[in-house]
Order: sequence, then C-alpha cells, then structure tokens
Amino acid sequence: MPALLGCLLYEIALLCVLIALLCVLLCSVFCYNNLIMATAAKEKEKEEKKRNPTMLNRKARHEYALEETYVAGIALTGTEIKSVRLGLANLQDSFCRVQGREVWVYNLYIAPYEQGNRYNVEPRRQRKLLLHKWQITKITTRVNERGLSVIPTKLFFENGFAKLEIGLGRGKKLWDKRESIADRDRERDQRREVFGRE
Repeated sequence: MPALLGCLLYEIALLCVLIALLCVLLCSVFCYNNLIMATAAKEKEKEEKKRNPTMLNRKARHEYALEETYVAGIALTGTEIKSVRLGLANLQDSFCRVQGREVWVYNLYIAPYEQGNRYNVEPRRQRKLLLHKWQITKITTRVNERGLSVIPTKLFFENGFAKLEIGLGRGKKLWDKRESIADRDRERDQRREVFGRE
C-alpha cells in the first residue's frame, strides 16, 4: 500500500511538472507572437510615415497667435499628390483668402513631379480648400469682424486624402515673439532639470 501511494504521488508530481512546463511554453509562444506583432506594427507605422509625410509651417506659430484651427481638404492634381507624398511641398510663405463662398490658398509651393512631364502644373498656383459652408461662413465672419488672418499650419494625409490645417490668428508684435521665445526656453530648462541633463 505505501508503495502504491508513493507511485501515485510520484505520478501526480510528474503531472504537475508537465503542466508547469506546458504553461511556460504557452506563455513564451504568446509573448513571442505579441513581440512579432508589435515589431510588425512599428514597421508598418514607419512605412506609413514614409509614404505620408507631414509638412509643417513652423513660422506660423511663431509669427501669429492662433486662436482656432480647421482641417480642410485641398484640391490637387495627380502629379501634385505624388510630389506631396514625396515631401516636396513648402508652406513657408503661404496664406489663405476667402473669395465669395470659397477659400483659396495662395503661394503654397509644391515642386513639380519629376516623371510628370506635361501633366505638371505651376508650383505656386492658387488651390481651392474644401470646407463645409458653415465653416466658411464662420471663417469669413471672424476675418471681417476681428481682422484675423488665415494661415496654413500643416499639410498631411488622412485616410489617403491630402488635408491642410489652417489657423485663424492675429499677427504677433515683437515683444510677443520675445515672450514666446522666453517661455519656450523656460520649458526646455524645466525638462532638462526633470531628466537630469545639463
């Protein structure tokens, strides 16, 4: 009887060890799959960023105190879209105007596409922005009543469509610019102190 009990305990212990090994194996397979999926997602995200670059107008936030922003579609030709996907656009000196019931962006530079030949258009032509009527009327009233400017701040892709973020703002004076530079320096110094950098 004690020998039978000893064999039974031995088999139970062996079964527990096998179950533990099986659990470890399943956990390692699960973790390995999650690691592979995470790296694949990161690579896919990097590919998306390469295909869909974002162009910023950094001077806009420096020279204007932006109050509101809107995201508008932009009417582009096929070769212009290809150039924008390659990151060959510049928002630096661009501005927007409301004409009638439409909003247009001027002086937005999109380089000609190399393989575009006769389908290329003028690089700095005016381009129509696609907004809802209520957005256009709101922008029009703000520009007319308060004397605000409409400035493009960012050109990006959303679900495969080119979008332009425009901001309504007032031009900063020289002391405003100095104040924003001082605020930025203060924030940078605080971040350095938090992370212990010199």
